[in-house]
Amino acid sequence: MSDVITSGDNQTPTQGQTPAAPQPPPTEGRGPGGGHGPGRSFGGGGGRGGFRGGQRRGRPQDGDGSGADSDLSEKVVFINRSSKVVKGGRRFSFSALIVVGDKRGRVGVGLGKAGEVADAIRKAGEVAKTQMVKINLKENTIPHEIISHYCGAHILLRPASPGTGVIAGKTVRAVLESVGIKDVLSKSLGSKNPANVVKATLQALQQLRLREDIYRSRGLAVKAPEKRPEPAPVLAV
Repeated sequence: MSDVITSGDNQTPTQGQTPAAPQPPPTEGRGPGGGHGPGRSFGGGGGRGGFRGGQRRGRPQDGDGSGADSDLSEKVVFINRSSKVVKGGRRFSFSALIVVGDKRGRVGVGLGKAGEVADAIRKAGEVAKTQMVKINLKENTIPHEIISHYCGAHILLRPASPGTGVIAGKTVRAVLESVGIKDVLSKSLGSKNPANVVKATLQALQQLRLREDIYRSRGLAVKAPEKRPEPAPVLAV
């Protein structure tokens, strides 16, 4: 017989039969998307780590965010760290005081607490955005003088002429600049606790009233401001 029959892995093809091409052994490497594995693609990646190039669930895409939040400015007023002694050591927690405003007459204050600073700031920002209030302004300053008390904090605010700027400390300045006030005089007369100072400043701003609103509440007609006569020029002798 011309046919050769062998046993085992080394098989010799019979006479007249074309030998088949050898198949390469399966190897485990990086898939099309850069992940380890045989190349399964989930959103552009293969195997483990295949989500690198695709869309992740729960994350908004570009352009999905609202334009109202993009106009708001957030300012960190104070960050406090507290510790609790436990059996394994000390456990730290953080609290953040944030002021949010659109610089066009709306402002809000929020306090957030978390185990990390970033989480505390994020929580405080979300609270401040939900508690924004409208403030009555007169151009770039406030309509009238106001004094506010909150616990031990006493705040005095006075209108200023154009070009004066914001004369205030860092805590009061954060609230005034978030509202959009550019010319104002202020003085803190009591406690320096940042939380109380911020709340006293916000309370003072909420008590501001425009001239038109006062006339309207009393049932009076709003009078136009009278123009003062210009002084006569002085002739040199």
